[in-house]
Amino acid sequence: MKKILSCAALFAAFSLLSFRLSVHELAIGSAIPNPDLKMKDITGREVSFKDVKKEGGLLVMFSCNTCPVVIKNQERTKEICKEALSKNVGVILLNANEATRGDGDSFEDMQSYAKGQQYKWHYAVDKNSVMADAFGAMRTPECFLFDKEMKLVYHGAIDNNPGNAGDVSKKYLSEAISEMLAGKDVTTKVTRSIGCGIKRN
Repeated sequence: MKKILSCAALFAAFSLLSFRLSVHELAIGSAIPNPDLKMKDITGREVSFKDVKKEGGLLVMFSCNTCPVVIKNQERTKEICKEALSKNVGVILLNANEATRGDGDSFEDMQSYAKGQQYKWHYAVDKNSVMADAFGAMRTPECFLFDKEMKLVYHGAIDNNPGNAGDVSKKYLSEAISEMLAGKDVTTKVTRSIGCGIKRN
């Protein structure tokens, strides 16, 4: 009986691992997943992507409170979020770190962190990492930009040097926003995000 239970537990663990490994990145041109799904943001309100989207489109960024790369890049995060909003692009940050809700990424921690950073945009709980799985998001920070039709036009990093703001030579996300709003095809559609792995259960 113990062997049977051990085999069952091993199979369950393998199945979960296989599921995580089979999570695929959302392809450029794809429609935004689960546009009507409500998520709890730091104000306590339930919001969906459709609620947050503005006339110009929507920026979705997977983030958290605890990743050193997120913390180091906060000024750049705030800069690009402010830029997006100023250009009528909606902004929502999602915290998908389900495994660390009791260790720095709880809802209350999110509220405190956002207040300290003076966030002026939505910051919501991605419960059970549902959106991270649907997007194929693996890191924080990781950005997904959608046009006014809610189709993905850019996926990746904020810029080309997350380690040193002074050596940034290419602002991928800012350029993608500008090209998208100008009705142009985004030149650089996919870049590599560098950051901490999302802490799924």
